[in-house]
This record gives sequence, structure tokens and C-alpha cells, in this order.
Amino acid sequence: MRPRIAMVLGDPAGIGPELIAKLLAEDSVRGAADILLIADKSEVEEGMRVAGRRFAYAPVNSLGNLKFSGTPLLYDFRGTSNGPFVRRQSSVAGGRYTLDTLKVAVELTAAGKTDAIMFAPLNKSSLHMAGMTCADELHWFAEQLGSRGHLCEINALEGLWTSRVTSHVALKDVPGLITIPRVIEAIELIHTALRQSGIEEPRIAVCGLNPHCGDEGNFGREEIDLIAPAVARAKASGMNVEGPFPADTIFLKVQGEHPAYDAIVTMYHDQGQIAMKLMGFSRGVSICGGLPIPITTPTHGTAFDIATRGVANVGATLQAFLMACRLGKTHRLSHSADEAVAD
Repeated sequence: MRPRIAMVLGDPAGIGPELIAKLLAEDSVRGAADILLIADKSEVEEGMRVAGRRFAYAPVNSLGNLKFSGTPLLYDFRGTSNGPFVRRQSSVAGGRYTLDTLKVAVELTAAGKTDAIMFAPLNKSSLHMAGMTCADELHWFAEQLGSRGHLCEINALEGLWTSRVTSHVALKDVPGLITIPRVIEAIELIHTALRQSGIEEPRIAVCGLNPHCGDEGNFGREEIDLIAPAVARAKASGMNVEGPFPADTIFLKVQGEHPAYDAIVTMYHDQGQIAMKLMGFSRGVSICGGLPIPITTPTHGTAFDIATRGVANVGATLQAFLMACRLGKTHRLSHSADEAVAD
């Protein structure tokens, strides 16, 4: 079964169009999935020009009855943006184009016409300039889908996944946001995501918040009062979870051929992101956790500093595509099973 992937270029001012051109120029990529590219045709052509790589595509005028045949489909769509896009800087037009193309991808995947979404890097400044009021794209996706459960950006680097209790908030606000229910939710979310990816019994480690896990309360009591009780409750519910562990050493336990854990739950954004990006900046994938449909993207940003130069590394975009294929297959099978039960 070939997964059906809805794909968008991300912010046109950045390296997204170039990355998608490099990705789809690979025979192995086109052979791995049925791909629907939702993008302005001129931006697709510009991406190929910058990348110095070309791929064939089949134009479609309607999304009502998609017929995949091995060649990527292109739905030529610009949304509500007018005029040329500026390069290498944030803009209302770039943000609006990004939101409009993503909205089409979300609607198609929610309707079961595609199985997963993979998007090239976005620029949050452009998104906010275009009117996005949510803190980030994850919460915007949830708003579009009417999803009200716990949300968390999950990062994956080959065999290691991370989730976090808090994300895009000021560091000064983090301690007040760490509660037993929130820690349990972060554990449950990554446990479920790993199972959906094919790992039947995920092994999960949980970080502490303070240096040396608070040193038995000398540097803070969050580990004693909140994190350890949350880990105990999650373990009692049947999940294979341990912690809390000091954040400056836990990532050493997932190195080498036989890592001790499949996932690490961190307390705030940079606690896990610094380690993950050091271990594999050009291979990292972000997964939008807690949504009813699979959505992936490379962990890096729009890289305005190198946009239009043709030198962007496609490695993380390739990994995001492969993850979308993996999750999309599971999602499609699960969706088909649900429909069979309903019938």
C-alpha cells in the first residue's frame, strides 16, 4: 500500500521550494508514495531552478477525485496571496500563502483523501503577520481540526523520539506549567505516537527540571513533588517509563548501538532540542503530536540566510517525508479498520 502524502512548499521566501524540488527529483521518493503537491506552479518551477533539479508532475484541476499514477500530482494553488513573493524575509504574502496551502492539505487529509501531510519549513513571523493568532502552527492545526486534546511537538532523530511538557513559552513561565497531569499527558502522547509508528512497547525516560534533578530538593522540588509522582502513575497504568533523570546525562543513555530508551520526555523546549540538533541537525523530524492526522516537517527553519543559493541540505526533509509515509500507512489502515467496524 502506497501512502498518499499531501505536500506543501512552506514559506516561499525560504528554502522550502528548493528542498521539495531536491526531494521529488529522487526516484526512490516518488516510488515510495503517491504525492499531491499543493503549490503555486511558478513557485514549484522556481524551486527547481534554484535546486538545479527537475521532476515531472501531472497537473490536476480538481481535488474531488484524485487519481494517482506514480507521477506527483500538482494542484496549482496560490490561495489569497497577490503579487510576487519577496525572498529571504518575512512577509504577509508568504504567511498567507503558507496558511492557505496548509489549510487545503489539512482538509484533504481529514477527509481521508490523503493519509498524511509533510510540509517544508514555515516562518512564524510571516504566519503571525498573515493573521495567525495561535502561538505556533501546531495549535493552528488543532484549531483547523477542532482538536482539543493535549498537544505537543514530537521530535524524532532516527531511533530516538522526544516530547516535552512545555514548548513555545517563556522560560520564566515553565515551572508554573509543570504539573502532574501535564507530565502524564506528555508521557502518554509519546507512548501512543511510538506505538502508532510500530514500536509495541516503547521505553520512555523522563527528564527532571532542575540541575542534578534538584539534588534532593536543594535546587528545587519539582522532581520530588511533581515529576516523580507523574512517572509513578504512568508506570502504574502500564507504560514502560522511568525517571526523572538529570537532563545533562540522560541523552548519553540513548547513544550507540543499544540505546536504553526509545524516547525522552523533557520539561521545556531547549532541554531536548539542543541535544537532538547537535546529534543530527540535518536528519531531525518534527511530528505534530496529539492531532487526529499525521503531520511532519523537518526540524530546521526557513534559513533565509542561504535561500535562493541552491545549497540547502535535503536530509531532514527526506526524513520528514519517510516519517509521513510510515505514519500515513498506519493512519490509513486504522481509518479503514474504523470504517469497517462502523459498517
